[in-house]
Amino acid sequence: MDRDTWFTSPELISIEGTPLWDELDESQRKTLSFYEAVGFYSINIHGERSLIEGLASRLYRKDSDGVTPYLHHFLDEENKHMVYFGRFCTRYANGPYPEKKLVFDQEYEKGEEDFLFFAKVMVFEEIVDLFNRIQAKDDRLHPLAKEINWLHHFEEARHLSFGRELVKVLWQRYSSDWSDEGLKRVRETIGSYIGATWREYYNPSVYKDAGLADPFAVRKIALAHPASLARRTEISAALLKFLSTNGIVPNAKELPL
Repeated sequence: MDRDTWFTSPELISIEGTPLWDELDESQRKTLSFYEAVGFYSINIHGERSLIEGLASRLYRKDSDGVTPYLHHFLDEENKHMVYFGRFCTRYANGPYPEKKLVFDQEYEKGEEDFLFFAKVMVFEEIVDLFNRIQAKDDRLHPLAKEINWLHHFEEARHLSFGRELVKVLWQRYSSDWSDEGLKRVRETIGSYIGATWREYYNPSVYKDAGLADPFAVRKIALAHPASLARRTEISAALLKFLSTNGIVPNAKELPL
């Protein structure tokens, strides 16, 4: 595969707009764009895997009879997505990057676990879809990278609509019965998850493979730079508006990104 081209839209590369970006020549930027694509596809693989596990555990439950047929369809498409993301990572790189998120066991109030599962799915997919939409139209990208982004966006459109509606339904069904402590925990969990999701896009392993010196310092600089914050804020805008408008996280626009 010819790597002397773009695999990630330059404007979406994690260090774009920072002094670190200015230090790279075009060839180095394109190399970084390849590994950022591998990083992005890896994020998708881990997200799809968690989604598949969660959906499978909810099949044929009495309280999910109305959506079980759609969950089957959902599972089928998400598995296909994992296949083409994984194929790219294993064929053209050294496989997907490892997942960094940690999961902790906790006690839930009625409906809380289901709500948080689907809310996290929505957060993950809303951010991913913005990347997909932008890159699906970017003629600078390698044709395969462009096609992967277009295909994922096209197939996720129904999932996104379904996810938003389900999150609203679950919120309306359960949130009024949660304790103040439970409600606070739910809102903090969503806020923390948004931040954790964004931090995955600043991967020291990506920087190392792209040949950047001191990859952990690169991550720290990129995360803190105003240009990066502005990009995260712009991409998260619709998601934060949804959370705020529906009363799920009233101060969503103030969440640290």
